Amino acid sequence: MPAVVSVSSTISEGSSSSLHTACVRAGQPRQDALNAVTTPIACTATFAFGSSTELRDHFEGKTSREEYGRYGNPTVSAAEQKLAVLDGGEDASLFASGMNAVTTTLLALLKKDDHVVLTSDCYRRTRLFVKNILTRFGVAATLVPAGDIAALEAAITPDTRLVVTESPTNPYLRVADIAAIARIKTKQPRLKVLVDATFATPINQKPLSQGADLVIHSCTKYLGGHNDLLAGVVIGDAGLVSLVRDLRSVLGGVLDPHAAYLLLRGIKTLALRVERQNKTALAVARFLEAHPAVECVFYPGLPSHPDHALAVRTMSGFGGVVSFVLRTTLEGTARALDACQLATVAPSLGSVETLIEQPAIMSHYEMTPEERAAIGIRESLVRLSVGIEDEADIVADLERVLGTITV
Repeated sequence: MPAVVSVSSTISEGSSSSLHTACVRAGQPRQDALNAVTTPIACTATFAFGSSTELRDHFEGKTSREEYGRYGNPTVSAAEQKLAVLDGGEDASLFASGMNAVTTTLLALLKKDDHVVLTSDCYRRTRLFVKNILTRFGVAATLVPAGDIAALEAAITPDTRLVVTESPTNPYLRVADIAAIARIKTKQPRLKVLVDATFATPINQKPLSQGADLVIHSCTKYLGGHNDLLAGVVIGDAGLVSLVRDLRSVLGGVLDPHAAYLLLRGIKTLALRVERQNKTALAVARFLEAHPAVECVFYPGLPSHPDHALAVRTMSGFGGVVSFVLRTTLEGTARALDACQLATVAPSLGSVETLIEQPAIMSHYEMTPEERAAIGIRESLVRLSVGIEDEADIVADLERVLGTITV
């Protein structure tokens, strides 16, 4: 394929118009071999060489081109370049899922006798991978409370190589002070900071500009945006991403070009979707906070949220997820969700459809009530991921359902 025309040089930090342009144009060639406006799907496992000389030139680094599907694909590369531009990174590497991106990155950056610090609100599967897998290979781990920078700094040792955090978090939408975490690196030059920014997207927050070394997204969520693909990406410093990509080539967690094509298509409307979801979620959060059937609401855009001031300072939007606790039982909450007519009971988030779930009987179903309580998962906790439906319709659906709860 011809050289990709990058729009990164035209993007000014925080410029909404540039983000819209980058979503559509970044990582896309001005004109490809087929004269296609959309990036074609390179549906091939292997790539031909015109001669033995061309083959030797490739292996000697004289040319840059695809060789074999596990090492690279033009459709996947176009999506990687677009994502790197959106997050302000030097490079990006795509994977078959968000967890594949997380696990491969951790395996690439950590070795025996290294130490990793995680905030307690990191994605549950990330914490399980560190606790149950990495520790078997001699990697030590420490879990620190969310938002406690002093505790995080105290946990750093001479062997600490990585801090892993998430912003905003699931399900309470805590916002990490990424700049404060990054400042700890001045005392530990070999320390790297990894941020899972799936809930924020590059539209609402750019961790790399705040001092993070790497940012990870589950592209399954907002970046794809249509509940029709699984993918994950790691973005950041070219040297670090190269280490991760090299291990991806060994482990084989590559993204299929068909999924890369869907991802490219989804990203083109990312800024439009996220801006609408930001607006709708804020309106829904305000409605819920005022309703007598709701005990409390967790949304960074509300002054009642513990990280509201930090979110205002470091984010350009507060996201499309709202969590809240109902004044009822586990069974009463389940009945309320079943009564929804617009919101669909389903896991995941970030799609064009409004999705709703009760963590106690979905993502944390295998835990006992006591175990859930120990990690702060209330029986009547609800997580709502707003879609792009009309704001009034979403509120009306919730208002009707909440009216059935006897307070």
